[in-house]
Amino acid sequence: MLLKKLTEASGVSGNEKEVRDIILDEINNHVDDVKVDKLGNIIAYKKGKSSSKKLMIAAHMDEVGLMVTDIDNVGLLKFTTVGGIDKRILVSKPVLVGKNKILGVIGAKPIHLQKREEWQKALNIDQLYIDIGVNTKEEAEELVNIGDYVSFHSEYVEFGENQVKAKALDNRVGCSLLVELLKEVDDISFYGVFTVMEEIGLVGAGPATYRVNPDISIVLEGTLCYDVPKLDEHLIPTYLNKGPAISLIDRTTLFNKDFRKKITNIAEENNIPYQYRKTSMGGNDSGKIHTTKEGSITTTISVPCRNIHSPTSVMSKKDYENTYKLLKAILSKYKKGEL
Repeated sequence: MLLKKLTEASGVSGNEKEVRDIILDEINNHVDDVKVDKLGNIIAYKKGKSSSKKLMIAAHMDEVGLMVTDIDNVGLLKFTTVGGIDKRILVSKPVLVGKNKILGVIGAKPIHLQKREEWQKALNIDQLYIDIGVNTKEEAEELVNIGDYVSFHSEYVEFGENQVKAKALDNRVGCSLLVELLKEVDDISFYGVFTVMEEIGLVGAGPATYRVNPDISIVLEGTLCYDVPKLDEHLIPTYLNKGPAISLIDRTTLFNKDFRKKITNIAEENNIPYQYRKTSMGGNDSGKIHTTKEGSITTTISVPCRNIHSPTSVMSKKDYENTYKLLKAILSKYKKGEL
């Protein structure tokens, strides 16, 4: 399954090669042109019926993770975060270090030895280490290097009623949707762009958009879901199993309301459930896309994911399927010149 392959691949920001290679292998025989730019963005073009407006659909390839910054005398690795990670989720998590994917475990001083003020709050990054099972600095240096990327070690698992547990659903879910569109849609011209380094400041989106220069853009994402009890409804950004989430506003974009209305009308006409992303927290590649060159009208369509930016994000396969249905319906309108 494509989503399993994508989520289990390592692709921390700036180190997307493994993910990029999977995507290129999947789409090469289904697009009319594909390029990888200097930063590592994939820019694919699907040729079909021409349109007066140039459409770009984008998804970022990278995930949050860690990077080795030091190796101590007993072979323990010190590290820093790459992208936004809640330090509370790090202790005891298994990880894969470097290009050879050396297995490690994030450790800390045992709670039995911690002072009260230590175990009452999350430990800082400088209090953590990665244990790769060696006893000396020299042994560790034979396996890893300072600057090596570290990804969470987490398998794709389907459980319960159509739910999926995996790492990197932000944003391999968007990549998977875009790959499926490029493989299955034959009669519509559009650009499919897979960007790098979104998690560290929307780095790849600007140059990729500058090259394409789209009139309208759809950003595909895996977004935060926090549908828990005892939380006021207006504070819940998205729900599982209520369909794709359409963004209103975030930290980098005030989304075009007319374009958003067209999207929601399409969903209603096709009886596709949808919801609004009801928070302004966070941001995505639209922040760079909508301000590049002459600008591009953007919308973001997301699959809600619980426990985002962690090794165990959770999504609904039903939400994934309805997001894909909505994208197909949008492309149908685009083909008719009604978008």
